[in-house]
This record gives sequence, structure tokens and C-alpha cells, in this order.
Amino acid sequence: MARLLDDDYLKPFEKAIRGRAEHALARAKELTCGRESLADWAQAHAFYGLHRTKTGWIFREWAPNATSMWLVGDFSKWKIDPAFELFRIPGTDTWGREIPADLIHDGDNYRLEMRWEGGHGERIPAYARYVVQDPQTNLFCARVWEPKKKFAWKHSPLPVRGDAAAAKRAKAFVPCIYEAHVGMSSEDERVATYAEFRDNVLPRIKKAGYNTVQLMAIMEHPYYGSFGYHVSSFFAASSRFGTPDDLKSLIDTAHGMGLKVIMDLVHSHAVKNERDGLSVFDGTDYQYFHSGAKGWHTAWDSRCFDYGKTNVLHFLLSNCRFWLEEYRFDGYRFDGVTSMLFWNHGLGDAFTNYGMYFNGSMDDDAWCYLNLANRVIHEVNPEAITIAEDVSGMPGCAAPVEDNGIGFDYRMAMGVPDFWFKLAEKVSDDHWPMGGIFWELTNKRAEEKVVSYVESHDQALVGGKTFFFTLADAAIYWGMGKDQ
Repeated sequence: MARLLDDDYLKPFEKAIRGRAEHALARAKELTCGRESLADWAQAHAFYGLHRTKTGWIFREWAPNATSMWLVGDFSKWKIDPAFELFRIPGTDTWGREIPADLIHDGDNYRLEMRWEGGHGERIPAYARYVVQDPQTNLFCARVWEPKKKFAWKHSPLPVRGDAAAAKRAKAFVPCIYEAHVGMSSEDERVATYAEFRDNVLPRIKKAGYNTVQLMAIMEHPYYGSFGYHVSSFFAASSRFGTPDDLKSLIDTAHGMGLKVIMDLVHSHAVKNERDGLSVFDGTDYQYFHSGAKGWHTAWDSRCFDYGKTNVLHFLLSNCRFWLEEYRFDGYRFDGVTSMLFWNHGLGDAFTNYGMYFNGSMDDDAWCYLNLANRVIHEVNPEAITIAEDVSGMPGCAAPVEDNGIGFDYRMAMGVPDFWFKLAEKVSDDHWPMGGIFWELTNKRAEEKVVSYVESHDQALVGGKTFFFTLADAAIYWGMGKDQ
């Protein structure tokens, strides 16, 4: 494989490239104190949130600015009850308490009541595993998901860390990806379910010759029309489509059919909702995000993570590990990588020269986070697939970590769809330039692999025609009869 620094055009920026890689390595050592692997450190979800213990329950929440906190829910008749008051663990910014087993039950709905200097608010716990929406009030709340009968996996063994054979299989595997949104997978005017997708759509995907399914909108999001890109609860599988076990059944069935399942991972921003999401969670605008204007993505009307904060890294890296182990996903398509990497989110930049990647316009903490995320993912599952949605052409985005790269397995070739649609719209098919097509499909950096495609949700969800309709156009209305 070509090494990143073998590119002569990058020689003037070698110091910066090595500096970023060394920063990520130093950050990993700082986080783990050199005593454990990064993947072992990335398990905040095993500490925070609501957990069943041998003797009862324990709940913990990170909220530095809070002055008092309670769990309220079905178990307290939605009133503040001293039995569910949380206390700050001495010397920390973590709140928690142990709760007797008979006070909380599977299926109970709950939330947090939090107070801080000068204010208070209802909040959904940041590490909630299951979040549902009340059909009467439309408000969201967490729900206890602790069924007596645990889901029995049949086709999805947990990956074995350090498996050299698995790493070789990963390099040999060539994904052919079918992108899908579970809720929109039915022809009916309603939200489809995980079970329906499992039974009705997976067989069609397999029959069509695909080997990988990419699922959108898995992490819980309050606005359905965001198509899953304004996430509120990062550890909760969207309840619109069914229960956590329904999603596990979908993935297990896909694995039984020889299909890998990856998900859109949205760590590029978060929904601005305060009651339902992480924004102003403990009364401050800077707990999970940058403070002030830097913490807002004006084009997306959402919040921007501060990737330099240790607790934010703990949250996001643990999220990477969680979906691989809890739901046995096979990897991720990272959404909005360009937006993460650049302070201006790459808006309006053409990236016409290499200097644009090294002129101080980049968020080096975001680069570091993505590098660490790829380390965690590939350590937890050596066969995992990571794909970067990056339009900037960032050097090293899909280069190995050991070659001073970020570590993604693939970069999405996002210029290819635009190329195909321009051809279909403006050039007669008997004049399509074969040389131009070949160049476009092979135009990539020597050190990277890319995912090429004709259309995805980026084309379909913004009112554009499908590629098929662009080719057929008006002729579809008189040339598609059964007698033709």
C-alpha cells in the first residue's frame, strides 16, 4: 500500500502531518494512562446510565454544573421523590445512587429532573438505551429495557480482538452496499418497522447481489424529517421502528444471510433540543459542545461537539464501541467528516490546493478524535468497516493510522454521483466520454480506497430525480406499458 508521505506534494507539510499523528498517539496515552487499551477505556456506557446489579439498580450521570438531580418516572408517579434523589459522588462531576430492585421495573418510563444555579429542566439521561415518544404529548422519555429473557444471538458471535485472520478477511472483503432507511422501506404511507425490514427487504437485498446493508436513522432523533441526522440519544436505537430486540433480530438475520450491516454514525453534530438531547444539558452550553458561536452549526441548525474535552471523547468513543458489541453492527459510515474537520465546516471551500488542509482552518481535535475512533473500532472488531463521508479530499483520511492517517478503510467518492447525473442530464449516452468516466472512477489518492456510487440519500431526499428517472424522464409515461 502506498504511504501517505510518498506523495511529493505533501512533503512541505510533513511536519504538520506527523504532528497530528503524534498528537493522537499522545492523547491516547493520556486517556488510558498507558495501563489499558483505548478500546478498554472506551466503555463509559458501562458506567453511566441505568444498570441492573445483583442487588438492585444503579444510575449515574455526568453533569458538572448541576446542583441537584432526581430520577422521576412511572415509579415515582412522575413526581420528585426522595427515594430517587441523586447525589454527587465526592470529588467528581458525576451524580448517582443505588436503588432497591423492587422500585424500578422493566418497561417503566423515566427522565431526569435537574437543577442548576439560576435554572432547572427536564432531561433525558445522556446514556439512555431506549427512548420512546408519548403519542399524546409527543414528549420523549427513557424507558427501562431489561426483559427477563435476553436476546439470543444465532449468527452473530462477538468479534475476537487481535484476530489476525479476521484482519486478513477484512482486507480481502469488497463491500457492495445497499443504503436503506427502515422507516421508509414500506410502500405504505406509514413508518415501517425493523421486523418488516427484516422479513420483506433483506431477502430482496440479498437476491440483488449486495453483501452489505447500510442503515440510516438508527440513533434516536426527535424529528423524523431529519432522516436521523439530528440525533438526541446516541445510545438508543430509534423506537419508531420497534424495540432493541427487533433491531438485534434484523442484524442477526442479515448475518445469517451472509450480509454485513453497517450504520450511519452521526458524531459530526447533535440536535439542538435541550429537553430531549444534550444541548444545555446541565444548564451550560459548553458541557458537550463548544461555547458560543463555535458551538453552533448554522447551516444545519445544530450543536458542534468539543472534541478536545476528555468527557466528550469518552462519550463518543464509547458510542463507537457500544453499537459494535451491543447490536453487533459491522462498522460505520461516519457522517459529515468534512464538517467535523474544518472550523467553517468546509462550506464554500473548493479545496483546490494542499495548503488548504494545513493553513490553520482545521479542528485538530476533530482529526484526533476520528483517528482514535478508528483505533477503537478496529480494535473491538478487526473486521469492522469504516467509511468517511468527506468531500474535502483530506490527505490521509483513508490512510492507515500507522502511516500517519486518520485510519478510515474507505472514503466516499462523493464527486462520482454528480458526474453521473451531469452526464445523464446533459450528454447523449452515445457521446459519453469513456476516458472521462474511467478517470472519474479511478480518481483517488494512492493510499486510499473509495466507495463509488451513483446515488444515495443525498440525491433522493432533496427532491432530485433518481438516476433511472433522469435517464428515462418523460418517456417513462408512455414507454413503460405492459404491452411495450
